[in-house]
Amino acid sequence: MNDSVIYHVCKAEEWVTARRAGQYPGSSQDRSDGFIHFSTAAQVVESVAKHRAGQEGLVILEVDAPALGAALKWEASRGGALFPHLYGALSPGAVTRFAPLPLGAAGRHVFPWGLDAKAGA
Repeated sequence: MNDSVIYHVCKAEEWVTARRAGQYPGSSQDRSDGFIHFSTAAQVVESVAKHRAGQEGLVILEVDAPALGAALKWEASRGGALFPHLYGALSPGAVTRFAPLPLGAAGRHVFPWGLDAKAGA
């Protein structure tokens, strides 16, 4: 794959802790799976709806994929689509920006940076 920007969603407090520590080891689900889950711009809205529906207190991280080096692997997942998986901790230096991911009035997350449109939502 050649997506140079990928996305990860986590709890805001996990991100605060990671920035202080200088690394993000992933959520408990990531650690259980052995890698940190990411999505492309076209995948992130559906991924959040599937795995984070109704959750409050989340942030979305925009990540420079090339900065992750060889630890980033593109692997088949949902419906055979390739998803980016990071085998190792995420350095906050690879995060280009982050933003809150609040729930909207309809109970769906409200995405920044036009991601809803990129996903065709």
